[in-house]
Amino acid sequence: MVLPQPRHWLLLGALLCAAVVVLGLSVGLLPGETAAELGVDQGLSLHHTAALTAVAMTINLLFGPVAGMVMIILIALGIWLARRDLARAAAFALLACSGWVASEVFKLILARQRPDPALLFDPLSPETGSNSFPSGHTCFAVALAYALYFLARGTPWAKAVAAAGAVMAVIVAWSRLYVGVHYPTDVAASFLAASAAVVLLAGLWNRFAPRLARRLPASFHHQADPPGPDHA
Repeated sequence: MVLPQPRHWLLLGALLCAAVVVLGLSVGLLPGETAAELGVDQGLSLHHTAALTAVAMTINLLFGPVAGMVMIILIALGIWLARRDLARAAAFALLACSGWVASEVFKLILARQRPDPALLFDPLSPETGSNSFPSGHTCFAVALAYALYFLARGTPWAKAVAAAGAVMAVIVAWSRLYVGVHYPTDVAASFLAASAAVVLLAGLWNRFAPRLARRLPASFHHQADPPGPDHA
């Protein structure tokens, strides 16, 4: 499976990573930035409704590490069993997981404290610690959207999958603010962080995966993709 790859993927990936770091450092340097962002969380916390809370807490569960990993494994197994294409299943799983990996790396680098639940009017999932920037849930949703689109590209459903994935990522980002466990810049940076991970992984996959694939038995392969990556 050949993944869509920008022509200068390494440079683009590095620039996206740099943008995440700069954004993360700037929120700690700008006076009043955290207080202003906390106001957004407080405003949402003040207007919780039963229906929106149910949606946000369901997203909190489904896009968390445990349920998210189960989702990835089930989809990857379905791809392999249905198409007998190990490369496609592996590419999907790696792309979907790359969002979580990126979020953990940037959290270690930037170590931003989460919003204080004691300052919220209705804290739904009190979490503390230096793991706020970026949002792991949002990074996973963005990477999953990319992975699903890459599976659908070349089919009549590609545009619909892309649109649905974008909407899904935005809704997950909203839910993290609604629950009150992230700041707006946390979720904004998640789109950059996950995109960086996907761009870099796609470039590495196209460079090294064909060599590994040639060493696998033919029974693991279903059909070849059109030659050459898509260039931006």
